[in-house]
Amino acid sequence: MLPNRPARGPAADRGVRPTKVRYAGSMSLWRQTIDFALDHETRRQMEEQLAWIGREPGNPRPYYHLAQFYRMNGRADEALGLLLEAVRLDAGFADAHVSLAEIYAIRGDDAAAERHARVAAENGNGQAAEMLGRHRGRPTLLP
Repeated sequence: MLPNRPARGPAADRGVRPTKVRYAGSMSLWRQTIDFALDHETRRQMEEQLAWIGREPGNPRPYYHLAQFYRMNGRADEALGLLLEAVRLDAGFADAHVSLAEIYAIRGDDAAAERHARVAAENGNGQAAEMLGRHRGRPTLLP
């Protein structure tokens, strides 16, 4: 047993003291492994969306999905461009308008955020309008 540290539990009765393994840096090896696997899967999914865009450049869905991956990875400018392309291809793509409203709200461009929230709501998705309404202290942005 190690001095100055009381051992507890069944192992202590046998004189065995459990130890924690620490790795250099702030992350454990397990966390690094998980992060690597997630990064690998994210890259694979992003490549799949890029391939889909190559096969169907007129389809707004892969632009939207790729933009979501970019947003998760802190690449907001690239996500913005992809989302704008998605709504150029399909002006009624409500989910893309919601994401655009969120990005513009974060950037402080309230006029653009409201514009995209309204288009999203007109096309069946009121999430952005509700979010902006709560932000402004109203139940909804829409009248």
